[in-house]
Amino acid sequence: MTDASTPPSSSSARQPASTPPAGHPADDLPAIRESLRRLIVATAVIRGRVTLSSGRVADHYVDLRRITLAADAAPLVGRVMLDLVADLEIEAVGGLTLGADPVATAMLHAAAAQGRRLDAFVVRKQDKAHGLQRRIEGPDVSDRRVLAVEDTSTTGGSVLTAVEALREAGAQVVAVAVVADRGTGAREQVEAAGLDYRYAYDPADLELV
Repeated sequence: MTDASTPPSSSSARQPASTPPAGHPADDLPAIRESLRRLIVATAVIRGRVTLSSGRVADHYVDLRRITLAADAAPLVGRVMLDLVADLEIEAVGGLTLGADPVATAMLHAAAAQGRRLDAFVVRKQDKAHGLQRRIEGPDVSDRRVLAVEDTSTTGGSVLTAVEALREAGAQVVAVAVVADRGTGAREQVEAAGLDYRYAYDPADLELV
């Protein structure tokens, strides 16, 4: 979830020069990673002054939902994020709605394409007041090894809110993973909470420094 309250006009967004090559070989992860990086830079990095929900002011805004909800990019997100945590034993993936939702779904489908089962879940921002009153939607996470994800993070607040809810539900949170790290303190906050923090792209990858 991008931490922003007043994003700049969409007219400042750069349009993608080209779409990534179709039909990447299953084992060509460097090409998949580079194609996704180029799409993010061209489509999701918006130049312009913006006030983030944390109160910080930045000269750009990273709107990764333009990527995680796009037909050409979402499958690449699933592959890149799955590879990012390939060494971890996880049974389910998800995070705080709504930034985490398409990331988790992309990973679910990428895992299924490899013949693996990886469940997804959605953490509500607050308890549901009716029905089953569940804070975490999807397959039960109790006593399961889970990965908390987010599209991008500024302070780590959103993903740590999800981590707290998951721990209260009895899940074993193995790590936190984000598509793009803004380099503004999220890693330090997550690691201070005793969790491994992983990211697919940093500000240099996104041509922000």
